[in-house]
Amino acid sequence: MAENILRKLVNNSQMAIDDGIYDVDVNLQKSEMDFVQTIKANKHATLLTEVKFASPSLGKIRTLTDPASIARQMIAGGSRALSVLTQPHLFHGSPEYFMKVRQAVDVPLLMKDIMIDKVQVDAAKKIGADYMLVIQSLFDQNYLKEIDEFIGYGHKQGLEILLEVHTKEEFQNALKTEADIIGINNRNLDTLEIDLKTTELVLEGYEKSRVILSESGINTPEDIQYLKKCGADAFLIGSSIMKSDNIEKQVKKLVNAY
Repeated sequence: MAENILRKLVNNSQMAIDDGIYDVDVNLQKSEMDFVQTIKANKHATLLTEVKFASPSLGKIRTLTDPASIARQMIAGGSRALSVLTQPHLFHGSPEYFMKVRQAVDVPLLMKDIMIDKVQVDAAKKIGADYMLVIQSLFDQNYLKEIDEFIGYGHKQGLEILLEVHTKEEFQNALKTEADIIGINNRNLDTLEIDLKTTELVLEGYEKSRVILSESGINTPEDIQYLKKCGADAFLIGSSIMKSDNIEKQVKKLVNAY
């Protein structure tokens, strides 16, 4: 199973690249805000909320509607940054959605995609992304080579890097890189199962040196309180907000977890 999902994600990106999805001709400005500083200064829970309409684990999450209005509702609720899916296959995302959100809001944006090629990094810069996602396991499992070079290229393009890990070993490897934020995905990409204890296990015995984001499976204020105790500084939340009838209210509730 393991092979299949990662391989499928990589293949999806290759397909999207071949289809010309990332050949965008714009030059949008990124946010003036510094997300890491926001995290450090925020007294409440710092949320990076995700605009996504589908995922491999849940299928369709919400009927496709205007991503800009969803983004505005999230920010009205107190979200400090947004993650926007640009991966068309399995996630129903696109650079176009991203651009709509970028033109509607001024907070930092993460281009959420399976980044395998510099073409995608160039697109991230053009569409006004502040952050790009890099997945440690793709390098550890040899789908991709030269993580330092890839991260360096992102930095050269003015992007900050969210480097995602799932295991303690990947976390140790991630700490050797120049990534700006390390994300711990509570979802096992091999099985798509979620366990919030992942964040606790990965951070056990870790001496604080990097900003840590906990991702996936976060549904309640209690989840956030628990993850904060484990050492998470910020929280990436997608499905539980996208499924909500009242996005602004749901975000507010989670932001006020502490």
